[in-house]
Amino acid sequence: MPFRSSWMAGFESACHVNSKGGRVDMVAATQHDLQADADYAALRGLGIAAARDGVRWHLIDRGGRYDFSSLAAQATAARRHGVQVVWTLCHYGWPDDIDLFSPAFVDRFARYCAATARFLREQDDAVPFYTPINEISFFSWAVGEAAYMFPYAHGRAGELKRQLVLAAVAGGAALRAVDPRVRLVHVDPLIHVVPPRGRPDLAAAARAQREAQFEAWDLLAGQGALDVVGINFYHANEWEHPDIRMRWEDDPRDDRWVPFHKLLAEAARRYGRPLLVAETSHFGVGRAPWLREIAAEVRAALDGGVPVEAVCLYPILDRPDWEDPGHWHNSGLWDLVSEPDGRLKRVLNEPYAEEFRRARELLPG
Repeated sequence: MPFRSSWMAGFESACHVNSKGGRVDMVAATQHDLQADADYAALRGLGIAAARDGVRWHLIDRGGRYDFSSLAAQATAARRHGVQVVWTLCHYGWPDDIDLFSPAFVDRFARYCAATARFLREQDDAVPFYTPINEISFFSWAVGEAAYMFPYAHGRAGELKRQLVLAAVAGGAALRAVDPRVRLVHVDPLIHVVPPRGRPDLAAAARAQREAQFEAWDLLAGQGALDVVGINFYHANEWEHPDIRMRWEDDPRDDRWVPFHKLLAEAARRYGRPLLVAETSHFGVGRAPWLREIAAEVRAALDGGVPVEAVCLYPILDRPDWEDPGHWHNSGLWDLVSEPDGRLKRVLNEPYAEEFRRARELLPG
């Protein structure tokens, strides 16, 4: 197993410009930058020895010069507490002076990747893990189709997906030029799409929508760049074409819902690569039941020979909404409570934590 524990923690690190033109910074919004040492210590207290965390490109890259002061606390805390980190290098955000669609974006990203690898190599001599570009497929859709992330480029999703794959390949090569041991985790959502009942005329459209989820991974595989396949899966990842969610919470559930272990098996057959469940969680009172199902589904996948290496609870800390910073999702293993001095206190959600303890018994390691 390449990871130090079969359960990982994911620190939300999105840092894009949202639909209102404001820069999102989830590392700062959750005060993970200020409380990194305590956050990493808390993981070890629950038996978690691996995590996903973010490198904020827009703070580090100053016109091609690099200032890693914004990353130092996270890197130091992870090393101190013996937590292995998969570092995300571009979580939807980049410096203001770069055109996302230009060839210069690819070159600038590769240089930044190399600089980051050099910095982190000095912090820890363990085998390094990176996600160059987070969720290429979702990123492309959010910018180039839904147009609710900057630069709001409606109609350019396919173009952007190819651009981001080029950047991920160049970034991966730059990382490995610094340290040949580097492992790459390429993360995207795993989805399932079906036609509406009684609409066989939409079967082809539903199938095409579903197949599009594989395009980025396929392009990376074609370049020999696909290493670990990172899979994100939430309650809204299965729907009726074009966008009607199949309700996970219904009992009985829609009979067209495909169990997660079967989707994992499909990805394993397609790519023949190790899998990481890189993001999964629910919110509110649904947190514990969702985790119970995911743990059972991953256990079934493992029993069927599917190489799932770890499962990441993401986010591990509650997080505010990208569009409305006053709205919190109640989705973390720790809820965040504002104290009078402005500090966000970490409060363990006991029902979720109790279910996590049972899940660790089902998926030990």
